[in-house]
Amino acid sequence: MNEAGQATQAAPPKKVLVVDDNPTIVALVRHAITMYGNYEVIVAYDGAQGIEQFYSERPDCVIVDVHMPRMDGYQMVRCIRGDGVSAHTPMIILTAMNEENDQLTGILSGVDEYLAKPFKPSVLYATLERVMRITPEEREQRIHRLAAESASAG
Repeated sequence: MNEAGQATQAAPPKKVLVVDDNPTIVALVRHAITMYGNYEVIVAYDGAQGIEQFYSERPDCVIVDVHMPRMDGYQMVRCIRGDGVSAHTPMIILTAMNEENDQLTGILSGVDEYLAKPFKPSVLYATLERVMRITPEEREQRIHRLAAESASAG
């Protein structure tokens, strides 16, 4: 109830699309983000299904694995980032691939954060909250800066 005695409505949950071909990981991620906050979790089990879910559900954030059938996580991120309408959607890669080259590929594909499995639920949740606060302008500046640094280093 608010000060006027009227019932207050809770904000609707933010939607998070979790894309991973391992149902156990999907369940762990779902538990980690719903345990701490008000999120609705949408699931896909490969990159192509992830793209379909992305455009039908319009999630507020995407958490995606790298190695999956039909379309890998890097391709999925690039597809979403390449669409002007969805380019500023917060995105996190969550993968067992944790070599420096893998991380660089993920970051250069346009993801906001690159997390390694196994993960701590509290760290995943904090990362989700952080990427949800990045403004489109900050995201665009970061991508341009990374592209310029990568081009000058290569």
